[in-house]
Amino acid sequence: MPRLQSAARSPLATRLAPALAAWAAVAAMRPAAAEPPRPTITVHADRPGHPVSPTLYGIFFEDINCSADGGIYAELVRNRSFEDAAKPEHWTISGDEKRVKAVIDESRPASPKNRRSLKVSLGGGGLTPATVSNEGFWGIPVKEGASYRLSFLARVEGGLRMTPAVSLVGDKGRAYATERFVGLTPEWKAYSCTLRPNATDPKAHLSIQLVGSGDVWLDMVSLFPEETWKGRPGGLRPDLADRLAELRPAFVRFPGGCWVEGDTMKFAYRWKETIGDPSERRTQYNIWNYHATHGLGFHEYLQMCEDLKAEPLFVINCGMSHREVVPMDKMAEFVQDALDAIEYCNGPADSAWGSVRARNGHPAPFHLKYMEIGNENGGPPYQERYALFHDAIRKAHPGITLIANVPTEKRPADVVDEHYYNTPEFFLQQANRYDDYDRKGPKIYVGEYATTVGVGQGNLRGAVGEAAFMLGMERNSDVVAMSSYAPLFVNVNHRGWNPDLINFDAVRSYGIPSFYVQKLFAENLGDATVPVDVQADAVEVAPPGGAVGVGTWLTRAEFKDMKVTRGDEVLWSADLSHGLSGWKAVSGRWDVAGGALRQTDPGENMRAVAGDKNWTDYTFSLKARKLGGAEGFLILFRVRDEGEKSWWNLGGWGNTRHAIEVGGEIGRSVPGRIEDGRWYDIKVDVEGSRIRCYLDGQLVHDVKTPAVRPIHASATRASATGEIILKIVNAAAGPVATTVEFAGLAGLPATIKAQVLSSDHPTDENSLELPEKVAPREVTLSASGSRITHAFPGNSVTVARIKKD
Repeated sequence: MPRLQSAARSPLATRLAPALAAWAAVAAMRPAAAEPPRPTITVHADRPGHPVSPTLYGIFFEDINCSADGGIYAELVRNRSFEDAAKPEHWTISGDEKRVKAVIDESRPASPKNRRSLKVSLGGGGLTPATVSNEGFWGIPVKEGASYRLSFLARVEGGLRMTPAVSLVGDKGRAYATERFVGLTPEWKAYSCTLRPNATDPKAHLSIQLVGSGDVWLDMVSLFPEETWKGRPGGLRPDLADRLAELRPAFVRFPGGCWVEGDTMKFAYRWKETIGDPSERRTQYNIWNYHATHGLGFHEYLQMCEDLKAEPLFVINCGMSHREVVPMDKMAEFVQDALDAIEYCNGPADSAWGSVRARNGHPAPFHLKYMEIGNENGGPPYQERYALFHDAIRKAHPGITLIANVPTEKRPADVVDEHYYNTPEFFLQQANRYDDYDRKGPKIYVGEYATTVGVGQGNLRGAVGEAAFMLGMERNSDVVAMSSYAPLFVNVNHRGWNPDLINFDAVRSYGIPSFYVQKLFAENLGDATVPVDVQADAVEVAPPGGAVGVGTWLTRAEFKDMKVTRGDEVLWSADLSHGLSGWKAVSGRWDVAGGALRQTDPGENMRAVAGDKNWTDYTFSLKARKLGGAEGFLILFRVRDEGEKSWWNLGGWGNTRHAIEVGGEIGRSVPGRIEDGRWYDIKVDVEGSRIRCYLDGQLVHDVKTPAVRPIHASATRASATGEIILKIVNAAAGPVATTVEFAGLAGLPATIKAQVLSSDHPTDENSLELPEKVAPREVTLSASGSRITHAFPGNSVTVARIKKD
């Protein structure tokens, strides 16, 4: 997931929606003679296109929002190995407080890799039991008559003689299933049984009752449903895995995301610690604020890809975390990890790592073809490290497709990964982004993208914006080779990122409207493009007003002489004599020193804002000096809130270039760097949709936010069936009557079945209670000759498969 920098990590919401609403209203109200031209789509069925990338639509799995533990990984006990904290988190110990004590103990670990266990001490003088309970992930869901495999490790000392009773229990104390164990010994020993509850309860809990006196240790307490996807022991939750299968992914990118980097290298993802016996795997803190068991480890990811019939795309840590960089002379270990991962996937069963794979139950290779070097890394440190991985992998495994985080300088990349999180309007504006991309450069992988501003928990409007952008990727699939929405999953009880494609609780799940866009597009891909022309009046976007601000990225800097003017009128002038009065420090360490506003935190995305969010058409001028660090300055303008802002990024991307970011880069970036200790004169002028940026009096950028049209389209050909697959997005607020002409076809069927995703309101969302409020429905299009005339609903996505009459 993003840290909000690069070609797409600084979201700004524009004001396109009202403009499109006005477009539709004018079209509906004017008399016929004054109507604007009806949008026309011409499908050139008589012209060749280019092959569609078969890997265009995949999925990206990261353990965020309890996607793995507490999600698709079917383990029902939380903190099963007691490694999460120095106290028994997610466990409850009850009994006579005078005689029952429970602590986390490391004195005699069952595993040297996971040293903690739960020690329960029962004093003499009573038969009242001590009860050790686990509620799982917001309740343990059980079904009447289903089978659940319980296993745990235990040992005793102090002459404790007892028969522990393990039960599945409801909230009123009713036991749905119970099993007793005998033969606890002073040495660690494994115990297991199958529990079959006599009732259904979505919020049961696991209870272990201990009676007697002495000390008992518990570790690796696991409860797994026998019913898993594809019947694999220790496998996946079936309903969630079925959701993935519905998407027909061509590939699965895993395991992250920021999960790959970690905040520091201590928490970076190391695949070798995630294979083998689950009790021996590293349990670690997840950057998304919970602990991961790695029960869904490297091997299980590969198995999931195989079961989905999807290509695995493994993201390897490149020696960079959010806050640390591994020295170049220590990088050999990380490069070797990449080589060993490839051998684990592809090597014969008698090779060093292929034999480990075989011992783990998969003698046949997994056939890894894609490896991404790092996640959202950049700058000179990344270029140096990418070169190391490139050279080693090219030499040992020349057939692997290498994916880079940014355009590379020292070594070539096969594919470059781009990430975009923004408003629906941004994605509508970027629908033609790839029309002019260099066809001779590396392919593009849009590895993470989603509407994240102004879309609630994932509404129809967001899905429409994404669909228009996806049509642009599809039309340009000779350069866009791969794409994947992000994030994939969220447990509704732990929403760390919003929105997310598939939402779930312990027993239910639903897809947001964007899920159905992904599903429709993957089901109806085609294998060759059909050229399409769209004639529709573009809408000039009225840009938002907004305040101003300053910021840094991995840099310390100071700013002074800040003011906002409109012509000769001074709208605002920073008065720093009262310290930070009038400023909102969004992030960072800000103070006033020597008459300047200073930021001294070396971290990422440090910002302070000031002024009136209703300002429009103004000039923001200031002086800035870099005090040290990796990059330059962020000069903010049109700031409305955390999700709606633009900035001029000076010395971004490792102090290599300057660019305006309005959601993503607009216009062309310019090579440039910011020097330490030098005052720069900076000016940003915004007038309507025009943005001009000056550095030391020199014009650096002169760009306009792009106009957009309400109608977007793409067409592909399915050679196996002879069908033309037509996809149309109407981003206007109301219906738009549109003519679709098929050039080169003598005739079409009189009626054509199509699927349309729409709803009564653009803000409509799905939910656990109404999982298909926004879902595709079948409609009929009418054709005459080689022409379709249809009023496409407002905020809709339509997909039709058309055969020649």
